[in-house]
Amino acid sequence: MTETAALPGFAGRTYLFQVDNGAAFRNAYSADGKRLRWEGLGESAGQWEDVSLHVAQVGPQVYFVSWTEQSGITVSHVMDLGTLTVRVFWTYEGEGGRVGELHTGTLEQVV
Repeated sequence: MTETAALPGFAGRTYLFQVDNGAAFRNAYSADGKRLRWEGLGESAGQWEDVSLHVAQVGPQVYFVSWTEQSGITVSHVMDLGTLTVRVFWTYEGEGGRVGELHTGTLEQVV
């Protein structure tokens, strides 16, 4: 017997994601919850990418979501849809090697 996985709570939704460092993004998730189109806002306006997601539900309305961007940046979110908060860890190539940053943020559903 085959079990069908439940859709993640963010599937088919779009959120404004405000990060504690001032960065802001418009994150639009596909209807099946397997893809994300992120668009930079403010200083990052004009930047965007469509990425494939790795998703695991880790609690009621809480999801671990990660992806790798074409630039090599890796992003991991723990999204709490109950409180509309996010813990995010991203890594990128910086001076002297790989740099990792841990941030918090908020979500506002826009669609």
